[in-house]
Amino acid sequence: MEIRGPILLPARREDIELETLDGLTLVGELATPQDRPPVATLVTLHPLPTAGGFMDSHILRKAAGRLPALADLAVLRFNTRGTTSQRGTSEGTFDGGRAEAFDVAAAMDFVRERGLPRPWLVGWSFGTELALKYGRDHDIEGAVLLSPPLHRATDEEVAAWAGDPRPLVVLVPEFDDYLRPDAAAQRFASVPHAVLIPVEGGKHLWVGENQTRRVLTEIVAAVNPDALPLPVEWEGPVVGQE
Repeated sequence: MEIRGPILLPARREDIELETLDGLTLVGELATPQDRPPVATLVTLHPLPTAGGFMDSHILRKAAGRLPALADLAVLRFNTRGTTSQRGTSEGTFDGGRAEAFDVAAAMDFVRERGLPRPWLVGWSFGTELALKYGRDHDIEGAVLLSPPLHRATDEEVAAWAGDPRPLVVLVPEFDDYLRPDAAAQRFASVPHAVLIPVEGGKHLWVGENQTRRVLTEIVAAVNPDALPLPVEWEGPVVGQE
């Protein structure tokens, strides 16, 4: 069977709740390899909820559907405050990336409490802002940024990563709506060790199976390169399609 679209490969999937320091309950899901421990963990941060972003935004959903089986990764997804998906609605209200600092902290507390290994932040669009603003405060191995708009993360917050040895991998679509490769190179020039990856033909929403595979491949290249190349076909059973 070809691996494409919303296919769900075998994994252990658990509905979870995160508790924030300011007293909110956030809903989410943890997907882990079915019959072996994960080698690393993706803590995913979704796009802007006021523009339709949530934990089921397609790249994050497909990461959870495929990467536990294909790359031995744990994938944590959750709705930030005030965000709704099929999983449910997280308490609170959207705060433009300010109080969401507590949401990121709650996810990292969960990772630590569960003993999940080698956490990486994977932010998409608005989620990249959260990763840039708050990721350095937590025990992560690095961060992968998908389509960073750099609307809320200031130049100072970006430049602060220059003094941090942890990897910063930045995927920038050729035809992004907000920040294209040439402009991204200028905005991230303050972080010499940042790896900027222009994606030919890419758009902000990474629509289409070719773009999905490119994004998932770059994530795995950063986090668990031994799992590459990612298979495009699956010979075993599948759980289904969402």
